[in-house]
Amino acid sequence: MIDLRTDTVTHPTEEMRDAMRHAELGDDGRDGDPTVRRLEEMAAVATGQEAGLMVASGTMSNLVALLTHANRDHGEVLLDAESHIMRSELGGIAKLAGLFPRIYPAERGTPDVAALRELVQPTITRMQFPTSLISMETTHNDAGGAVIPLETLAAVRKVASEKGIPVHIDGARVFNAAVALGVPASEIGKHADSIGFCVSKGLCGPVGSVLCGSKAFIDRARVYRRMVGGTMRQAGVFAAAGIVALEKMVDRLADDHKRARRLADGLHAVDPKLVNPNRVATNILMVEIGDTGMDATMWVSALAAKGIKASAWNATSLRLVTHRHIDDAAVDQTISAFRALHPRLR
Repeated sequence: MIDLRTDTVTHPTEEMRDAMRHAELGDDGRDGDPTVRRLEEMAAVATGQEAGLMVASGTMSNLVALLTHANRDHGEVLLDAESHIMRSELGGIAKLAGLFPRIYPAERGTPDVAALRELVQPTITRMQFPTSLISMETTHNDAGGAVIPLETLAAVRKVASEKGIPVHIDGARVFNAAVALGVPASEIGKHADSIGFCVSKGLCGPVGSVLCGSKAFIDRARVYRRMVGGTMRQAGVFAAAGIVALEKMVDRLADDHKRARRLADGLHAVDPKLVNPNRVATNILMVEIGDTGMDATMWVSALAAKGIKASAWNATSLRLVTHRHIDDAAVDQTISAFRALHPRLR
């Protein structure tokens, strides 16, 4: 099967498996695991932060960041309505972190900075909690892998600094964003007080994410990681693969981006209404099938019968994600399947 549902289906490379077999191990919840510590140090450097904390997932990374930042006043978090924290993390922001989400206007994940500035409430009032945190997501999952421009990140950071409010970046695919922008990930991370990324997506690690921030922030975050059950033991088995991911797998993300664009161009040629290639910035593309006479569930079933796994994003769109296991032949086969299945082309 050609699996285009997500980049979390990637398997570790042979070099990763070898590193996992031979990893130096310790108890990360007690004296520390040396391989985990090395990954955390590398992650901090890569994102322009002082320290890192390995956690089980991107969702845990965001939750621990929310808990750590909001410890002071349990107020509001400014974020966009389609962010992963809002759409896909089961309300942990409110249920577990005790925070109130306030939505800022955004265009495909990029904040309207002027509008965001007006929403900031530095102190508690009779009518409103204070703003505890500003959160952004890049690349933006719901917006089809869109990337927030560096100038917008800098502008949001400036607003936050003026108001004394921390910034968190959900950077699950931040290395995709960095490759798309042509800069190191540290150029993105420098605009945040904390940033998390996944090693288990396009970087092909089997498990884990790393939350990065100042040393003081990470020291506090370790407490909250334990609170949510995230303390691991001989986690160097996973961290070893993450080290290889950072050393060897970042630059090759450009190949995933090229194949996503190749796929977008091909689907656009089948039917221009399916994809706007100019909206494909990284390795995710949304396919609009509302005018085909088939809903998303029907398309998923029809594609599966041709050996292609796709995800229904909503009733009228599919999400396709390229990754290391998707080569040019797989892209071409997918385009051919869409051409064969499109009702108006049969």
